[in-house]
Amino acid sequence: MYVSRFTRSRFKTRRKLPTLSNVQSQTSNFEIVEASWRDLGGVRRIEQECFGSEAWPLLDILAVLSLPGSIRLKAMVGTEIVGFVGGEVKGSERMGWVTTIGVLGAYRRRGIAAALLERCEKALGTHKVRLCVRQSNLSALSLYWKFGYHQVDTWKRYYQGGEDALVLERSLVK
Repeated sequence: MYVSRFTRSRFKTRRKLPTLSNVQSQTSNFEIVEASWRDLGGVRRIEQECFGSEAWPLLDILAVLSLPGSIRLKAMVGTEIVGFVGGEVKGSERMGWVTTIGVLGAYRRRGIAAALLERCEKALGTHKVRLCVRQSNLSALSLYWKFGYHQVDTWKRYYQGGEDALVLERSLVK
């Protein structure tokens, strides 16, 4: 369920993303590459820093990093994993889902999340992509709105503490 659909080509950037130039406040030198089970420690660190008590359990992280059929990409600055995105295609309608995305706090606002999201959407190869986000996560919502996502559903009391999840969708068909 978790094999990337593209080769191990490297995506280096020193440029601002053309469609999201205002998201990136600093020029960054990072690369987006396929992740594997060997990245378990780095991805776990990202999950714990970004999601705290709601971070995926170790076995779920290992699954996203090793099972065939899924998208798994990491952002690298030098030898450090600073961001991660996972995605999969679900159902007979072939709906793409971004299952997790996170960037270490020290590396935010550099266009890394935008680059991860863009690459994941392309790798999914579907006409529509969905994701869910805490309704209070305004920085993530801002990014998703800039990408053209809109709300299609609300999952009531989805997160710990009873907070709702907003289900967002983007059409990739031009």
